[in-house]
Amino acid sequence: MDIEQAELEILLERAAEAGARKALSDVGLHDDDAIHDVYELRNLLDSWRETKGAVGQTITRVVTLTILSGIAAAIGMQFFSE
Repeated sequence: MDIEQAELEILLERAAEAGARKALSDVGLHDDDAIHDVYELRNLLDSWRETKGAVGQTITRVVTLTILSGIAAAIGMQFFSE
């Protein structure tokens, strides 16, 4: 039995759609609110990335300020001890 190319493509498309629906259902994204859940997850991920970057910048600033303060204190102590 030969299946024509068009029929094969239709069968593959149906199978792919059924698989996608099952996968979404398995992770709880099968209802009408799923699109909102995905948007919320994206917003949460964006917020996490922004926070991670801000924390990195803050740590860098604190370390830099600590080093510069130590250098300034050492220079001040040497200057005033003479």
